[in-house]
Amino acid sequence: MKKKGYSHGTGKRKEAVAQVRLVPGKGAIMVNGTPYEECFTRIAHRQMIMKPMEVTETAGRYDAIIKVAGGGTAGQCGAIVHGIARALLDENEKYKLPLRQDGLLTRDSRAKERKKPGLRRARKAPQYTKR
Repeated sequence: MKKKGYSHGTGKRKEAVAQVRLVPGKGAIMVNGTPYEECFTRIAHRQMIMKPMEVTETAGRYDAIIKVAGGGTAGQCGAIVHGIARALLDENEKYKLPLRQDGLLTRDSRAKERKKPGLRRARKAPQYTKR
C-alpha cells in the first residue's frame, strides 16, 4: 500500500471513462455514489466487474470507489473493469501476470465506425431500385 492509503486506476472503453480508487475494506463497490448492483442490473455486467478481483484473489479485501462518465452501460462496465485492473496493478506488481493473461490490462480499442457519405450508417446502403 502506498503512503496515500489508496490505489488509483483509470479505465476506458468506447466513449466511457472510469476513475477507480481502491481502499482497504470489506469489498463494497460504489459507482457514482450508489452500489454497483443498482447501476448494473445485468448479471453478466456484475460478473465482469468482479472478474479482476477474482483473478487476483482480492475479492473482499478492497472497497472500490468509482466515478464513471460517458457511453452506455456496456461501455461503462468495460471501463470499470479496465480501471479496477489498473488500480490492482498500482497496488501490487505481482498481479500483473494473472491480469495480463486474462486480458484485463489491455484497453479494448474498438469504437463506433464513422458514417460514410452516400450511406445511411457506416455500412448500410440505401435500398437498390432497378426501375
